[in-house]
Amino acid sequence: MPSNVIVAQSGGPSPVINSTLRGIIEGCQSYPNTFGRIYGAWHGIEGVLKEQLIDLSAQDEDEIKLLSCTPAAGAIGTCRYKLRSQFNEDFDRVIEVFRAHDIGYFFYTGGNDSMDTANKIAQLAQQRGLDLVAIGAPKTIDNDVGDSEFKLIDHTPGYGSTARYIAQLVLQAEEENRGSSPADPVLVIQAMGRKIGFIPAAARLADPKRELPLQIYMAESGLTLQQLGENVLQSLEQHGRCIVVVSEGFDVGTIGEAKDAFGHTEFGASKSGVAQVVANYLNSLKFPVPGKTRYQIPGTDQRSNIIFASTIDLNEAYQAGLKAAQIALEHGSGWMATILRDPGPIYSVRYDKVPLEQVANSERAFPQSWIAPTRIDVTDEFIRYAQPLIGSDWPSIPLIGGLQRFARLRREWAEQKLSAYIPQGYRA
Repeated sequence: MPSNVIVAQSGGPSPVINSTLRGIIEGCQSYPNTFGRIYGAWHGIEGVLKEQLIDLSAQDEDEIKLLSCTPAAGAIGTCRYKLRSQFNEDFDRVIEVFRAHDIGYFFYTGGNDSMDTANKIAQLAQQRGLDLVAIGAPKTIDNDVGDSEFKLIDHTPGYGSTARYIAQLVLQAEEENRGSSPADPVLVIQAMGRKIGFIPAAARLADPKRELPLQIYMAESGLTLQQLGENVLQSLEQHGRCIVVVSEGFDVGTIGEAKDAFGHTEFGASKSGVAQVVANYLNSLKFPVPGKTRYQIPGTDQRSNIIFASTIDLNEAYQAGLKAAQIALEHGSGWMATILRDPGPIYSVRYDKVPLEQVANSERAFPQSWIAPTRIDVTDEFIRYAQPLIGSDWPSIPLIGGLQRFARLRREWAEQKLSAYIPQGYRA
């Protein structure tokens, strides 16, 4: 007798997260004798706790296929709710919902904290005698899941598209800066990345030959705001202009930080942005050329823009979803689907599995060997790593009336069989 499935997502979305969702759905649908009805938890683990389950098996096939060209998490939602060890009632509720809906398979897409949640649920089900297979699917634009040796996972779905976005943004910023430099010689661009520099590092992909007056400031650079200012003044002396890409995690002092449920700084919700602080500081200096500093903070567009998505990333996200379903079928509980790079000069990958407990709460660091001696650039080794991930084609996005056509899943809810529930983290 097939067991039913719950698919859920957690953390910040990405341009390709729905491609993984599609892969899981279609992967499960390929084995109807094993997987029963497929439900999407509305807003991640919160949807499980509240018993808000969208019937994905009831959706039109065309809408499921459109998930691959639909960015962000509007299809089934995401959350930043953390199942804390002391929340015993929450854990009881998860098991209760699983039993009520005959759930035998649970797929959780997300980053390191999400893999921790999937691991906790896998362990809990085993302790409670529930026949449940819990599988993780990787997702994070920060590329910080796994280990710094790239043995657990080479890169996470979402990173390649955001890297391409940043590279494209720098190319367009170069056109702006070159043309308007007599009035605006310095342009500061803020890139996502709390303390891991993979996203700002991708700015170098726009200029691999280092022909532009481009400076990159990752959180790991160890430089001060004053040193940044000195570097910019030198560029103005030499080139008459400068493009500065700065990580949102670059240390500029207090910015009125806001925190999410995981304890992570939410820079887009904080009182001021790093780029604004940097621009204000630069504008307090005496420039050797006329003009002032401007800044850009693209914000969540970095993780919800499908136009700049990498076709490589879209395909790999989908394949990771298919692999997650295969792992559940063949290997049972406690695994995360992973992407590993094959050796050799021609880019290719293979899909495998790693234990959830090894990636739960893991945090990959940006290799120090990939930071240039100047601390404001990255090495060619990083370029060789990241360049294949951004692809070489534009994604195919259907249009209606000149506007993008996204998947629109019907809100067909599974019957609620339990009493209403307020997650412990939301109780006064």
